[in-house]
Amino acid sequence: MKKIILSADSTCDLDDRLKERYEVHCQPLHINLGDKQYEDGVNISPDDIYETYERQRILPKTSAPNPKEYIDYFKKWTDQGHEVVHISLGSGISSSYQNACIAAEELGNVYPIDSGNLSTGMGLLVIEAAERIVKGMPAEQISEEINHLKSKVEASFVIDKLTYLHEGGRCSAIAAFSANLLNIKPCIEVDPTSGNMNVGKKYRGALPKTLKRYTMDKLNGRSDIKLDRVFITHSGTSPENIAAVKQTIEEVADFKEILVTRAGCTISSHCGPNTLGVLFVTN
Repeated sequence: MKKIILSADSTCDLDDRLKERYEVHCQPLHINLGDKQYEDGVNISPDDIYETYERQRILPKTSAPNPKEYIDYFKKWTDQGHEVVHISLGSGISSSYQNACIAAEELGNVYPIDSGNLSTGMGLLVIEAAERIVKGMPAEQISEEINHLKSKVEASFVIDKLTYLHEGGRCSAIAAFSANLLNIKPCIEVDPTSGNMNVGKKYRGALPKTLKRYTMDKLNGRSDIKLDRVFITHSGTSPENIAAVKQTIEEVADFKEILVTRAGCTISSHCGPNTLGVLFVTN
């Protein structure tokens, strides 16, 4: 039987421990900051981005690997006769999936999957794929099942300040100023059918209380949640905020595993610090 290699774009935001646990290989996206180009999660960190913004008021541009880069990346496995299941950043927000598909057509034995998602919304699908590989499922069937499952991923985040979204051209100056002035913290929800992001509930008040209310809104009283795992993913926030969200989760849902990860550069450069999301799969 051919060996199946599990791969994902760096935007899956799995930490090193989880990548090792599930044998995940990552293709970094590009981070273009000033006149320099970096690789997401390799030679630049979110804190580097925040520090540069504070000093110079510039934010990076992010870009997908091109088809040639994907070909070179996959080829080291396909040349050995292996198959590759690759989970891409949602096609609604990146050309990653399209470029991975071009590489797959060139090489064969590569199964790109459009996650329709970002961050650990992707990460949840990566873990689901890993579990199917361990069970001995063929690559084509894994691709089919993950494509079916992606509509069941619930990914959302609460944004503390709209400064980075405004600077990145994703909301108007008036909207950002009004939200920051009124202490409004919007919940950004991912539409898994398109990968697009929509504004959900708008919270008002201090961040710790907002995060508790948001977590309750997402989890309380629901019977449709798959309780294998839940992610708390943040772009850099206090241990107290993380602990409060974790405690709230434990009060309302009996997950087998609560995984805490920090978002990488691609996600953090768009949302800024103190963004936090609770992400899970439904039945």
